[in-house]
Amino acid sequence: MQYFIQQLVNGLTLGAIYGLIAIGYTMVYGIVGMINFAHGDIFMVGAFVALIVFLILTSVFAGINVVLFLLIMMVVAMVMTSLYNWTIEKVAYRPLRGSFRLAPLITAIGMSIVLSNFVQVTQGPRNKPIPPLITEVYNVGGISISLKQLVIVVVTALLLAVFWYLVNKTALGRAQRACEQDRKMASLLGIDVDKTISITFIMGAALAAVAGTLYLMYYGVVSFSDGFVPGVKAFTAAVLGGIGSLPGAVIGGVLIGLIESLWSAYFSIDYKDVAAFSILAIVLIFLPSGILGRPEVEKV
Repeated sequence: MQYFIQQLVNGLTLGAIYGLIAIGYTMVYGIVGMINFAHGDIFMVGAFVALIVFLILTSVFAGINVVLFLLIMMVVAMVMTSLYNWTIEKVAYRPLRGSFRLAPLITAIGMSIVLSNFVQVTQGPRNKPIPPLITEVYNVGGISISLKQLVIVVVTALLLAVFWYLVNKTALGRAQRACEQDRKMASLLGIDVDKTISITFIMGAALAAVAGTLYLMYYGVVSFSDGFVPGVKAFTAAVLGGIGSLPGAVIGGVLIGLIESLWSAYFSIDYKDVAAFSILAIVLIFLPSGILGRPEVEKV
């Protein structure tokens, strides 16, 4: 039983990271109606920016507080990835917004390849490790819970609450929901659609940067190829939870993390990805809009 609970804790931690990335997917899709497949690579860029900040801070300052360390890494990563995503939206996606639906998808895949190869060329193809930032581990009834696992879960819960409030209770959130329903009508009512979409991309990038920093803190290593698999799994989480729903994205992420963790513990680890995607297929057969998603209504 203790082993089972331990795997639940590990799966919850991994799922929280997936959930943060998935929120960015679901926010962009909810407004623009496109899947930003470069989002996983934005997550990877955020991890690399956090790594570079870590190396600079350790070379300049000695004995800096770990909490301050993480905050600086996270803030700089959020700023840099927001600039990347803002540029991608303005240069690659905005000109194709009125085009046929396949064009933005192809462009998103192209931007993903560009970011991945850019990081490979500038940072090298090898894994980049860092020493452990947080090493405290608590033993609760024979179950090991590390402080970094608690940090990841708490940060995810706080950011979900903050972004849910922003989307549902603020003027920016009302503008985003109006653009989601009908961008042309929102524009006629005085909403700056381009600005709203750009802010949405920036918010998604900031969340991906936080996820990248937490990923680096948790695993202690990052590679230029780390954007693809977590990005695909986060997209799967967004679809599973109901794309367009922020709580659904996090719930989907947690479910994917739990499936991976439990499957790896009791079955072959080689098939954990097969298990995750199989569960997605089964859920979508019975719930085509996902767990918390709303059926899409065709406008006529």
